[in-house]
Amino acid sequence: MGNGKTTKKVKEPVRLREKKLANGNISLYLDIYRDGKREYEFLRLYLTNAKTPLEKKQNQETLATALAIKSKRTIEIQNGEYGFTKQFKLDTPFLEYYRKMCADRLKTETKGNWGNWRSCLKYLETYCDEKTTFKDIDADFINGFKDFLNNVEKDTHKRTHKHESELFQPLSQNSKVSYFNKLRACINQAYEDRIIPINPLRGIEGFKAAETERMYLTLDEVKKLDQTPCKYAHLKNAFLFSCLTGLRKSDIEKLTWGDVHQEGDRTRIFFKQKKTGGQEYLDLTHKAESYMGTRGKDSDKVFSGFKYGSWALLELRRWVLAAGITKDITFHGARHCRLSFPLRMNGLRRLVS
Repeated sequence: MGNGKTTKKVKEPVRLREKKLANGNISLYLDIYRDGKREYEFLRLYLTNAKTPLEKKQNQETLATALAIKSKRTIEIQNGEYGFTKQFKLDTPFLEYYRKMCADRLKTETKGNWGNWRSCLKYLETYCDEKTTFKDIDADFINGFKDFLNNVEKDTHKRTHKHESELFQPLSQNSKVSYFNKLRACINQAYEDRIIPINPLRGIEGFKAAETERMYLTLDEVKKLDQTPCKYAHLKNAFLFSCLTGLRKSDIEKLTWGDVHQEGDRTRIFFKQKKTGGQEYLDLTHKAESYMGTRGKDSDKVFSGFKYGSWALLELRRWVLAAGITKDITFHGARHCRLSFPLRMNGLRRLVS
């Protein structure tokens, strides 16, 4: 019984439609009507001509997935989010995106840091899979990766069932810091690239770096090294030069004779720090100058043949032990030598442009 008025039916903004394909399967898609405009979203979900109970169950699951997406789109439209979320590419495969970042950084990063990017990839490939997209990258995913790094020797067994010799070993604290920072950089870049609308890292703390004790050489120990033969003369000269100047190994590797200038009785080197990019100059002592050897062409490397790597570290440690020094010394320790610090403070100047 009514008052003669008819109730206008509100048009459903999102409808699930079917399209029959040539092979007999049915493709599911959404018919979306919004702001007077119609568009279609093909879901890449298909119903087959089911005959067995298993095939019928698969069709039911596929249909349930399609209805869930339909409900999500309806809510997005009601909340005014549909046009906003469409601007982003949440379907981007996460591991594929991370691998591209690794490839791009091969040209710009140091060998060691790029190696950390590659190592982190191995852990990510174990933690998630190729189906993971940026839709899945949320706070739970990130905190889960932190837990995974903390318990990696246990989780790899549960996740991969690899042979015991292939399982990951427990990670050092600084490795956890490095790998989490690689994930952080990837997510931050995805946010900048408008892959994701909201950065899920907000409020999540990374790992804290472990405090490490740096080993220093005393003046007497540097004198011992100076008097002890080393298998590779360029390694010995470069290391002692770093002890006296505080230059990083990366700056020593690329130092050319064109960077070395004679000004009266003073020798000065001009260089651009590889790590900081700062343009600086350093006045050398006569002892530091003696480790550079005979001057070559401007384009020649001062320490020709010096290239720091695992072999150089091994030979450095052999040389240090031969000098009767039991400290665990790396090339990085040379620039923190107690002898080089006051010399750097007196001799190193940054050029102001």
